[in-house]
Amino acid sequence: MTATFSTRLALQLHARGKVRDTYSLPDGELLMVATDRLSAFDVVLPTPIPDKGRVLTQLSLYWFGQTRALVENHLCAEQRIQPELLAEQADLAARCMRVRRVDPIPYECVVRGYLAGSGWKEYREGGTIGGDPLPRGLRESERLPEPIFTPAVKAQTGHDENISRAELSARAGVELATELERVSLALYRHGADHAESRGLILADTKFEFGRLDGRLILIDELLTPDSSRFWDGERYRPGTTPPSFDKQYVRDYLERIGWNKQPPGPSLPEEVVAGTRSRYLEAWHRLAGQLVPG
Repeated sequence: MTATFSTRLALQLHARGKVRDTYSLPDGELLMVATDRLSAFDVVLPTPIPDKGRVLTQLSLYWFGQTRALVENHLCAEQRIQPELLAEQADLAARCMRVRRVDPIPYECVVRGYLAGSGWKEYREGGTIGGDPLPRGLRESERLPEPIFTPAVKAQTGHDENISRAELSARAGVELATELERVSLALYRHGADHAESRGLILADTKFEFGRLDGRLILIDELLTPDSSRFWDGERYRPGTTPPSFDKQYVRDYLERIGWNKQPPGPSLPEEVVAGTRSRYLEAWHRLAGQLVPG
């Protein structure tokens, strides 16, 4: 069991995000590599989570394959990696994807099927989510009457800015906003139905898109524990905060120790690392039906 905190490949670095390193390939494509880095409260922590990058990549590949009929994605048809690159990092093949270059759309497309997280906070304060009113008397984690599309503006640094559907239409145009909402809801329903068949609840998730020759392209990652909130169906109880298969376990630890949520982040103890790793692997196993990702 090893953890990969970053990658240093003999390629030109295209972008380095909180979790992924993206490199330019000679043929104009991109190599997107998921590391074992973990961010919490928008700060990358100094302690990696072993196997996290493998789970993120393999689950994304799994879902991209399942959803091709719903929307085109950025995966290249050829996923072969040059042997000289694989020689640099033995597990690189399990943590990377060859993707096409697209023009990113600067909005996150969040779909919520349950009242949790920032949606629950907004509802408690004003009875709305994304500015749209909801029925009164809903409890935390309660299933919503219908999944709700709640977009956000992607921030280069810091937190993304939640906006209303009307604001998205004003900024992006009615045609694009309508298309983003339609596809996002279709993807959520597909993921939620599959998760339910595996005993999991997809409480909420986010999607990212781009444009290629005028076509809408699904990019980044898809329905992973980093981009989604998965709950165990057997342990789900409305009115509570169900345990989830994601980094909420780390967030809870950081809240307990009183971290001020400013960099640098604190190191994680071994039991928190092990607990987080087991949650990511369990999500992979439950959703994909395989024990080891990659």
